[in-house]
Amino acid sequence: MPMKTHYLPKFKLITLLLLIPIITLAGNYKSIKDFNVLPDNNPEANRINLQKAIDWATSSGNSLWIEPVEGGYPIATGIILKKNVSLIGAHGPTGRGTKHPDQNIPTGSLFKIMDDVNPFITVESATQIRGIQFWYPNQTNTDPTKIIQYKPTIQVAKQENVQGVTLSCLTFYGEYIAMDFNSEAPYINEQVLFEHCYGYPLSGEFIRIDRCYDIPRILHCHVNPANMREFGRTFNKQIIDAIIANKTFTYVINHTDNAQMIDVFTFGAYGGVLLGEETYGQLTNFNLDCVTVGIHKIGGGTKNRNWQIAQGSIIANTGEKIEDIHPIIIEGEGHTALTNVEAFSGENGALTALGKSYDFLLVKGDKLLTISLFGCRMRDYIAESPIAIRNPKAKIQAVACIDKNENFYNAVID
Repeated sequence: MPMKTHYLPKFKLITLLLLIPIITLAGNYKSIKDFNVLPDNNPEANRINLQKAIDWATSSGNSLWIEPVEGGYPIATGIILKKNVSLIGAHGPTGRGTKHPDQNIPTGSLFKIMDDVNPFITVESATQIRGIQFWYPNQTNTDPTKIIQYKPTIQVAKQENVQGVTLSCLTFYGEYIAMDFNSEAPYINEQVLFEHCYGYPLSGEFIRIDRCYDIPRILHCHVNPANMREFGRTFNKQIIDAIIANKTFTYVINHTDNAQMIDVFTFGAYGGVLLGEETYGQLTNFNLDCVTVGIHKIGGGTKNRNWQIAQGSIIANTGEKIEDIHPIIIEGEGHTALTNVEAFSGENGALTALGKSYDFLLVKGDKLLTISLFGCRMRDYIAESPIAIRNPKAKIQAVACIDKNENFYNAVID
């Protein structure tokens, strides 16, 4: 008799094939539970044990699995993520928060940070943090006088050069400064990737970079005061107004070559993006919502202190007075190219909004700089002209732009 052959039903075979990558992935990681990092431990014990796990992994370049648990892992600050080590969790960015089914708390691959003594985690070269949530359960979401000024959640090592750091699919709840990559001279950092990171820092600073000389990338990052909505801790109007009063920027880049910023969002901040005088690069596909200043670009030279800025919108509508509200400020030296950038204003009940901006573009300084604008839509400003010139040496040309009266705005200012 012929041998009988058994086949899996098609849907079962497909399910098995889909599960193989997940099983393989988990099998390649060492759970932090194996090092006695546990949800029932006290924060200091978990800090010590997580550091032991990292120390074990550095020589082999291993990955540590932040195994999802109910309510997360309470932990103290001061972790050093040593070279070659990856911390991997289960999540994509959780834009409105995870939620325990029976409690108003997040859950999963979650660190509960319980003190404000040190940065939570300091990263060295060739490291990765992915798929993890960071929660400060003692942070207020209602009272500006009770804001805890935590140290940065993730910080670059300050006393060494750091190359090759990947920060991906991270969510921050109640942080004060999310990611601090300001290296201190003479040290630098390079090849740093920030992608799919969500939060709302109570200092107003989400990502800051200084002395990064090989193409940092900030991709698909989202800053929003409703990022804890799922478990009932959305920041109120008083908190948002207090953060705007700090006069800080969500994204700050200084002393940095050829930076790339793509698909970045912020809401309820004094400033969206600060491009320092010793920088150049590209900023595209952005939305800077309910800010005082959308983009502030400074240039420290004429050769390569230039930015190409395209495909974005700015809603500049908040501040102490309308004269302070500018969708774009440009000063210093170098060239700025603005293409298809829209600015408008209006009311928003989530914060104190004045509903208008003073202008579309403020040009300051006393050095030669050049600006080109193409296809920009400019409205809801109170000034007579969309461009306020306070630099007699500026050279500006606008083509096919639209002013507040829905008229074409074409101008050469030289």
